[in-house]
Amino acid sequence: MEDHPHPAAEEEAAFLAATGRRLRRLRSLRGVTRRDLARRSGVSERYIAQIEAGAGNISILLLRRIARPLGVGLAEILGDSPEPSAERRLLEQLVADLPESALAEARALLAERFGRPPPGPRAARIALIGLRGAGKSTLGAALAKRLGVAFVELDAEVEREGGSDLADIFARHGQEGFRRLERAALSRLVASGQPMVIAAGGGIVADAATYALLLDSCVTVWLRARPEEHMARVLAQGDTRPMRDNRDAMADLRAILAAREELYAKADIELDTSGRTPEACLADLLARLPGRAAAA
Repeated sequence: MEDHPHPAAEEEAAFLAATGRRLRRLRSLRGVTRRDLARRSGVSERYIAQIEAGAGNISILLLRRIARPLGVGLAEILGDSPEPSAERRLLEQLVADLPESALAEARALLAERFGRPPPGPRAARIALIGLRGAGKSTLGAALAKRLGVAFVELDAEVEREGGSDLADIFARHGQEGFRRLERAALSRLVASGQPMVIAAGGGIVADAATYALLLDSCVTVWLRARPEEHMARVLAQGDTRPMRDNRDAMADLRAILAAREELYAKADIELDTSGRTPEACLADLLARLPGRAAAA
């Protein structure tokens, strides 16, 4: 019986080959020969050739020594994303050269010219974001009923896209595979053109492309609550995973919220659900929805 390479081995080989191509391109862009790079880095020319050929494992410390003479960071060599176009590289360099004080102005100018559409064209779809226990499912279902539109749990659409439950998707495809299916599911929902209320997973903000699609195609609402209330609601739903064998569960939750807070704040509307009934939150949200949604 013929042996087939394990999928993980194939993926690792592809990663090594892509890393080699990126190093070769970066070296060529700078007009540096392998011999010159070996001299400047103190790493043998043979080892550099092996990396560029995608052969063998890579020592991070040696690769760091190779990157320095090229004036690049390790991320530029090790990045998993496709090779950027020349225009993208020039734009990224332009932004990288700006002083910190000018970044907010630059982002505002780009957003004004190329950012998300105004609320009107997006108002047919309302997306709720936030950590687990924020009230996305409860408030989302109530909001959809009041507006007379469909209510969609994005995680359920991911399961439909992947043909299995979330646990199996993560086991077989990992975080990267889940995010790919999540983007495909959201793209399908947006392409349908149907009005709806979407409850997105708490981690959707971790994938820049998917989150940008959500912001550009939906009126987005951040449901926030105190960390203690997040935890209490999740436990009240019978989900003991946050506390099981984890004495630092609350500290972890606070850290996740702190890491995501700046991204959640990109939403059109911020609604604090702490200490409030679902009915009060729904009335508040309906009063703040723009355009067609508020009038429905």
